[in-house]
Amino acid sequence: MRKKTELLSRRAFVSAVGAAALAAPSVLSAQATEGVVRNVGSFRPHQWQDHFEKIGKGIILSDTNARFLQHWTADGEMRLYPTSVPLSEDLTRRGYTEVIDKKVAPGWGPTPAMRIRNPEWPAYIPGGDPLNPLGSHALYLSWQYYRIHGTQDTRKIGRRSSNGCIGLYNAQIAEVFGRTPIGTQVKLI
Repeated sequence: MRKKTELLSRRAFVSAVGAAALAAPSVLSAQATEGVVRNVGSFRPHQWQDHFEKIGKGIILSDTNARFLQHWTADGEMRLYPTSVPLSEDLTRRGYTEVIDKKVAPGWGPTPAMRIRNPEWPAYIPGGDPLNPLGSHALYLSWQYYRIHGTQDTRKIGRRSSNGCIGLYNAQIAEVFGRTPIGTQVKLI
C-alpha cells in the first residue's frame, strides 16, 4: 500500500508541475504587460556609456562571465559575438586596455607560464598552421601576451577554454579585425 501512495503522490506532483508549465507563458506575458521584464539567462548587453566616456575610434567590451564580446565602431554601430574565455580566474585579466597591433595569420608561441604548465608544447607555430591556436586573425592588446583572436577549434567558443585570451570564430574575428583600427578601446569585465 505504501508504494501505491508514493506512486500517486509522484503522479500528482508531476501533474501539478505540468499544469504550472502550461500556465507559465500567460504568467510571463502578464508580467511583460506590467512593465516587468524577466531574463532567464545571464546574457545582458552592455551600454558603452557605462564603461567609457566617448566612443573614439571604437570600443570592444568583452564580458568574460556571459562569454560574449560587443564591438562598437566609431559611428556607433554595435555587433555581438560569442567568445571563448580564460579557463580559470587566475588566467583572467580584467580592466581597460587597447588594440596596439593587428595581424593576419599570426604566428604563436606559448608564454613562459604556458611552457612551465605544458613543457611538451612547441616553442612556435607559424601562422596558417592548423594547430595554431590564434586562428586567422589577432588583435594584440597593450597587455603583454593578451589577444583577441580567432580559433581553429570551434568547440572552444562559449566555454572557459583559453590561457587568457578572448577567442572568436575565425569568420567573426575577420569581421571584427576589418572594423577595428589600432587605438580601439578595450575593456574586459
